Amino acid sequence: MNFKAYKMDGLGNDFVIIDQREKNYDLSNSQIRKICDRGFIGCDQLIIINKSDTCDAFLTFKNSDGSESAACGNGTRCVASLLSKENSKNLITVETSFGKLASIILKNNLIQTNIGKPKTNWDQIPLSEKIDTKKIKMMVGDIEFLGTAINVGNPHIIFFTNGLEKIEIEKVGPILENHKLFPEKVNVTFAKEKSKNHFKVLHWERGAGLTKACGTAACATAVAGEINGISKFPTEIEFKLGKIKINMDEQGNVIMEGLVSEIKHIDINL
Repeated sequence: MNFKAYKMDGLGNDFVIIDQREKNYDLSNSQIRKICDRGFIGCDQLIIINKSDTCDAFLTFKNSDGSESAACGNGTRCVASLLSKENSKNLITVETSFGKLASIILKNNLIQTNIGKPKTNWDQIPLSEKIDTKKIKMMVGDIEFLGTAINVGNPHIIFFTNGLEKIEIEKVGPILENHKLFPEKVNVTFAKEKSKNHFKVLHWERGAGLTKACGTAACATAVAGEINGISKFPTEIEFKLGKIKINMDEQGNVIMEGLVSEIKHIDINL
């Protein structure tokens, strides 16, 4: 099977985007994992564009291990840029399994996306037991971590630390991701306050591993900072290759704003 696709990224968080509005390729999990494999094409997530009766498109997000994610902030911004160039619209709305997401194309590949209202109740994350989601104690070996859990389309736990440089993310990330407290697994972020309302972060992606950036993690970090009285909106979340700006509107929706790459056309031969 041979078909054309797109490659894009948001601050290094990269995606293969497959347009199925005209033809359904019916990819198996093994084919998705192959496309995401860095030895083949490689990406953090694969995004499938399908037709929608009410929006510009319906998006499905597949992690590199083949599992599905309800939302992807950077991926949504990339597709919004792609669809905007296709139909010359500055407002793009897409459906996801999390809900409808609206994006505004600003300028020079700067995209703003409304992620919706964050969820903080234990059964909305979800957690396997009823506990305070603001202060969750988790052990990795003999080290205790204190985190805040938030769902912004997918489950996240945020740990604020002054010792970001000492965090062995590739060691603790998978342990925390697969902790029994999270029946659907969890995205793991460690955040250090760099200046007022500005955090530097390390992120371990559920189903994908270490990633250079994550849009929903940026949203969750900013919300956790507000909840814990550490920061206020607007907040800047700094990843390895740049920053994402997070704000909250009067209705309580989280708004993320950041750059996306140019569109790269690729051929996939499975």
